[in-house]
Amino acid sequence: MTQPIRILIADDHAHAREAMREIIESDASFEIVGEAVNGREAVLLAEQCMPDLILMDIRMPELDGLEATKQVKERFPYVKIIMVTVSDDVTDLFEAIKRGAQGYLLKNLNPDSWHEYLRAVAIDEAPMSREIALRLLKEFTSMKTVLPEKNPLTLREKEILECVARGRANKQISEELSISEHTVKNHLKNILQKLHLDNRVQLMRYAYEKGWVYIE
Repeated sequence: MTQPIRILIADDHAHAREAMREIIESDASFEIVGEAVNGREAVLLAEQCMPDLILMDIRMPELDGLEATKQVKERFPYVKIIMVTVSDDVTDLFEAIKRGAQGYLLKNLNPDSWHEYLRAVAIDEAPMSREIALRLLKEFTSMKTVLPEKNPLTLREKEILECVARGRANKQISEELSISEHTVKNHLKNILQKLHLDNRVQLMRYAYEKGWVYIE
């Protein structure tokens, strides 16, 4: 039997924690291992509970979600972090991704969408939105003139990378390149190993920094 995905909830509002708890507990493939009421407690519980994934509110007392995300990723880089917010304003979410978060969820989304997205993030298959991708590219290109560095990837791996950079999910990549999802996953695994990266969010940032991909 596959082990459930261990989740830590971090939100200073009791009703929000309760709502997330109900959504998560409705699917047996997830297990709640702890709940934090502020960012400082989230960092502490990340060490004590060793979750696979953290649902992190952005606005919290003592230590906000952005700084908590940074501290957790510095100490436990393998822990996935999803920012949870009531707003679709991507400004803070973009900052969170720069600090290591893997993605974000809106609190008013359908519960079924939550389950699908949580699983995708847990196994590194969640695509990044085009808007976030464009912001990443804009930031990197505004900081310096990006001169493309030598790319060690094969032609097929470069095609996969370009699809990932455009926010494509594995299924979309498989359809676009006429290959199986299993083949896409294998290529992504090889790409991450070659570049010594952990997930597709890091891969996107790395590719932009190296000047390997561009979004029109």
